[in-house]
Amino acid sequence: AVLFSLRNRSSSHLVASRPKRKQPTMLAARTLATRSVAVRAAARVPQRRSAQTVPHLGTEKEMEKEALAQIKARIARQKQIESQTHKSEAEELDEMWKWVKLSLFVATPVCVLTLLKDMLFVEHDHRKPGPEPDYMRIRNKEFPWECSDCELFNSACWKKCRAEMAAEGN
Repeated sequence: AVLFSLRNRSSSHLVASRPKRKQPTMLAARTLATRSVAVRAAARVPQRRSAQTVPHLGTEKEMEKEALAQIKARIARQKQIESQTHKSEAEELDEMWKWVKLSLFVATPVCVLTLLKDMLFVEHDHRKPGPEPDYMRIRNKEFPWECSDCELFNSACWKKCRAEMAAEGN
C-alpha cells in the first residue's frame, strides 16, 4: 500500500519547487558537459540485472500478481543457472580423486626431485672467506645486541667478540 501511494504521486510538484538556476559559469558548464557525457556513457552500458523489482502501477491485486510472477521468474532463472553448473556427487568425487592422483603422482615427485637436485648438484654461493671490503660493511648505527658490530648469523664474528669481551673482563 505504501509503495502504491508513493508511485501514484505526481512529480510535477517536485519540478515546481526547484529553485531557478543562475546563468552557468564556465566551470559549471564544463562540469555539466562532463556529467552529461558520463550519464550518456552509463546509459549505453546494458543493465546487468534483468529482473524488475518494482511492479507497474495498477490495482493492488494486479501489482501482487505481477510481483509473484517476477519472483517465480527469478526462482526459475536461479534453478536454470544451478542446473547448468551443478554436478552430481559422483562427478564431484571423480574430480576430487583426479586432483589427488595428480598431486601424488606428479607434484610430489617433482618436488622431491627438485629438492634432491638442489641438495646434491647445485653449489650454493656463500660468503667468501676473509675480510669483506669496506663498502660491504657500512653501518649507519650499531646493531641492537651485545656484539653491536656483528651481524646476527655471523658466528665467527660472535666468537671473536665474546673472546674479546672475556679477555677485557679478566
